[in-house]
Amino acid sequence: MILITGASGQLASLVADKANESGLPALTASRSPTADRRMDFDRPQTLDFSEVKTLFLVSAGYAEDDVVIRRHGAVLEAAGRQGVKHVVYTSLSKASDHLGFALAHRWTERAVMNSGMAWTILRNGLYAELIGALSAPREGRITTPLGTGRISAVARADLADAAVAVLAKPEAHAGVTYELSGITPFSVVDLAERLGVSYEPTSLESERERLSGLSLLPFQPAMLLSISSAAMAGFLKTEASDLSKLVANPRDSLPIACLAARRSNALD
Repeated sequence: MILITGASGQLASLVADKANESGLPALTASRSPTADRRMDFDRPQTLDFSEVKTLFLVSAGYAEDDVVIRRHGAVLEAAGRQGVKHVVYTSLSKASDHLGFALAHRWTERAVMNSGMAWTILRNGLYAELIGALSAPREGRITTPLGTGRISAVARADLADAAVAVLAKPEAHAGVTYELSGITPFSVVDLAERLGVSYEPTSLESERERLSGLSLLPFQPAMLLSISSAAMAGFLKTEASDLSKLVANPRDSLPIACLAARRSNALD
């Protein structure tokens, strides 16, 4: 049996849907009452991996690094003790090493590799939907400072398709780390042109002030700013991606980012 964690999240729920459509024996786990198994990574006594052969571990990254590390450590300890054979972990692309949330991913990769279980690492690029949302125009302008270089953002649906390809035959992917960034990188200049708006990026200082006025958790402004600074420095374009090894026809990520930008703008 396959168990997919983080079932209430967008990626995990999409993986679960696609796995079920493919006829894979997959169950979901999260704190949500709609999950097949109720689990809370902050309460190790709730971690039930009985009869689970393959664990699809979606990063519990919505927290400070020490919290994420503690959660992932507890999951891996319980999974190994309860007989899980293979862990598939959704990590972060190598091109994203400069981001403020990369550390917990790299720690978890090492822990997964040293767990004694078979493993596969899916190093996911930044979602095209996220870049689009961050670039949502305000008053007819995109002001988020994301530089002018190309970003190898990837459609969430492509990452779900890649995950299901691995989950269908995990033994064929044991010991492999896949870099799953987008095949067709785009710049925010491209995005602005497609949306028919101007791109007038502010400074990081101005963006920090804007974020400080939003309803964000204390650690989130720095994380978001790290995306801006990495993009401005040209570190979010990947030279090589393994996406085509797992997905037959990867999607063009620019239209997906545009749609996300329009939706976020409508909610602004």
